[in-house]
Amino acid sequence: MRCQERASRTLLYHRGANHMLTRRELLFGALAACWSLASYAQVPPSASEKAAYAGLFAAAAQGDAAQIKALVEKGAKVDAKEGHGRTPLHIAAYGAKHDAMRALVAAGANPNALENDRYDIVTIAAVANDVPTLRVALELGGSGRNITSRYDGTALIAAAHLGHAEVVRTLIRAGAPLDHVNNLGWTAVIEVIVLGDGGPRHVDTLKALIQAGASLNLADRQGQTPLVLAQARGYGTMVDMLKQAGAR
Repeated sequence: MRCQERASRTLLYHRGANHMLTRRELLFGALAACWSLASYAQVPPSASEKAAYAGLFAAAAQGDAAQIKALVEKGAKVDAKEGHGRTPLHIAAYGAKHDAMRALVAAGANPNALENDRYDIVTIAAVANDVPTLRVALELGGSGRNITSRYDGTALIAAAHLGHAEVVRTLIRAGAPLDHVNNLGWTAVIEVIVLGDGGPRHVDTLKALIQAGASLNLADRQGQTPLVLAQARGYGTMVDMLKQAGAR
């Protein structure tokens, strides 16, 4: 469904269910949500791309740590980039090739490199809901504090909007900023509401953010707080959680 169609349906739903937000605010929110969802649509290497890889890129895709070491010893550049700006480390992270990731970083690969869409290995693992790969990325020096994606977000914001609760907890333990505001004017708390469905996964994610001490009163650009946004969407469990935690 196109963004405009999704926005119109969202607008009609909320106009019928709740009049707390204006038509302009709801339309902006629906469109921004659709655009933001598109921004998190990462581009892993396709089957044809992987088939065409050679050298370190092929070794990374195959998870061949021994070959990576051998190629580096022969002078292969660990931070070389292919057409989409992915380094061999990005390729290994997309494929959850942990030994290859370790071999590449041991050889000098930058664990915080960004590809063309501004994703690093931490955000790649976070969006994929791949906790084991996320832990490896963090162990290798990847940072949950990196500003990633076209929306100047973080791995925490990306994981929150997708309802990846264990990823969120892992990133929080790693020191990810709780209250970073992306260029849509949204925090992780706001995204778990406006881009979530109010169901168990997003409720659990909101719980993790509340327990970690995320701000519950930072408003969006229209002045709507997380509590108001949750009320407007009829997310009763989230509303109760926010109220109990002191949200206004």
